[in-house]
Amino acid sequence: MIRRRWVIGGLIGYLVAVGLILVLPVSYSGIVHAIGDTLADIGIGGFGSGWVEFTANIVMFVPLGFLLTLLLRHHWWGIVLAIMLSVAAEVVQVVIPSREPSLRDILANGLGAAIGGALAWLVVLRRDGRRERTTSST
Repeated sequence: MIRRRWVIGGLIGYLVAVGLILVLPVSYSGIVHAIGDTLADIGIGGFGSGWVEFTANIVMFVPLGFLLTLLLRHHWWGIVLAIMLSVAAEVVQVVIPSREPSLRDILANGLGAAIGGALAWLVVLRRDGRRERTTSST
């Protein structure tokens, strides 16, 4: 029960932070281009701003998949809900003047959610299952 409260608290904090990032009328293209330029300057070539943004979207949705999977206790439900939230976030961006929704973002967000869900399932939920089997066999 205590863990569930921590997951809910983490999920609320995450949703507030990401919600602000997604809906604030701020163009993040300058930040994305600066990261791409910095990578090129330090000798890590081949990463244009599109790849930086794609990777950032993946990373941003890993915690959502992870937390929803912990909360719902089933990896597919967490991933499906995270993808639905991703689609909703892109739809909301249609009405924000400086933002551009895209299917590519939904793909990256869904991939991040899937990675987070898989990590939660592999690391935490499977550990709990082993613990339950050990407890019931003794």
